[in-house]
Amino acid sequence: MGAIGLFYGAGLFYGERTNLSVMEYWRWWVVHLWVEGFFEVFATTALAFVFSSMGLVSRGMATSASLASASLFLLGGIPGTFHHLYFAGTTTPVMAVGAAFSALEVVPLIVLGHEAWEQWRLKTRAPWMENLKWPLVAFVTVAFWNMLGAGVFGFMINPPISLYYIQGLNTTPVHAHAALFGVYGFLALGFTLLVLRYIRPNLVFNERLMKTAFWGLNGGLVLMITTSLLPIGIMQFSASVSEGLWWARSETFMQQPLLQTLRWVRTYGDVVFIVGALAMAWQVVLGVFQSDAAQAPQGRLQSATS
Repeated sequence: MGAIGLFYGAGLFYGERTNLSVMEYWRWWVVHLWVEGFFEVFATTALAFVFSSMGLVSRGMATSASLASASLFLLGGIPGTFHHLYFAGTTTPVMAVGAAFSALEVVPLIVLGHEAWEQWRLKTRAPWMENLKWPLVAFVTVAFWNMLGAGVFGFMINPPISLYYIQGLNTTPVHAHAALFGVYGFLALGFTLLVLRYIRPNLVFNERLMKTAFWGLNGGLVLMITTSLLPIGIMQFSASVSEGLWWARSETFMQQPLLQTLRWVRTYGDVVFIVGALAMAWQVVLGVFQSDAAQAPQGRLQSATS
């Protein structure tokens, strides 16, 4: 554990007179190796174990996805940061290697999620699977947001030409919101619901609450991105290209009436998101404290969650 901390401590090796390109590289070192490296491996292997235990993917597919994700991290974790050396004058081949490894990190989890989704569509053949509908929906949602948030929005801001114009603009929170909550938020919620079914084997999820929670969380996240974060980011990008990064990040530009309005518009997405979060929290509270009145098939469920 100490070695891991020291490894990421390299991200602190800069001072007030350090060149910005060097400082930004070490900041991205931490982000890539911890969030996009370790978390990506954890999410993939955890879902591989769950999907394999439930029979949604074969053991071979689960093993292959886990090994592929771990191998990409161990082999390409550090080279995957090279595309952030653009400002330091790095050569094109080095940046190409970095971009390639960075792009490949999301592939195993997307493939795993797609395979699980294809199998889950056959849920009518296994009645026990209906009892785990909402945990499985959360896990499949992880793969979707991994593709959109980590993949599409990540590729939008990480190519060298993008970094030149939009380093640290609102396009970064677009990627961060979609990837962080979309992947790890739904992963945590999926495990929460799975554990809830394990400690309350007879629990029947409230469909109304769960639909409100699922669509509220997803809808709120989409609204935050499409009505506020992304439009502001696009306007900043235009300002950066036409005038310069200094102007796009300046107080004068960011305090314009239109941008002020767009920041307030995000409140709608926040409210929808909060409603979904409250519905999810209330379902968990009800699940923990309600009596085991409703009976559900036990056999396969116990084996699937053990």
